[in-house]
Amino acid sequence: MDDARIPTPCVGMCSTTYGDMVCRGCRRFSHEIVDWNAYGATEKRAVWAHLDALKEQVVLGRLDIVDPLLLEEKLDEHRIPWRAEQPDAVRAYELLRRGARFMRRYGVYGLRPLPRWHDLTPSELLDVIDRDLLALAHAHYERYVVPTLERFG
Repeated sequence: MDDARIPTPCVGMCSTTYGDMVCRGCRRFSHEIVDWNAYGATEKRAVWAHLDALKEQVVLGRLDIVDPLLLEEKLDEHRIPWRAEQPDAVRAYELLRRGARFMRRYGVYGLRPLPRWHDLTPSELLDVIDRDLLALAHAHYERYVVPTLERFG
């Protein structure tokens, strides 16, 4: 990412305005959303790295990336933006997030659900991933952010 143009992770569904400490849309913590415009490039990259790591952990527990080049090709074909530094699993997540309802067969996109998840449609798998991703983000917030806020708050 170019330092001058690091995009916001916002997906336009912010739930922090309703009091959530972890956004249901982008999974950032409320203070990261509030402070985003004041962050420098290093802080913005750290937020992106954290979000990518959460997504990668959840996606790889449910989905194999069989053909990363085919995945990139399909992202480009469907005009779904992706970042060069994104792990393949995060790219797969973006594909599901933006196109699961149109997908019929995973293999066409270079993906294969793990055995436990192979009976799920792409939309159903996305729901599982989103639920687990939000739970993991909340757990991270409770484990690492709350104690820091209590110490310095």
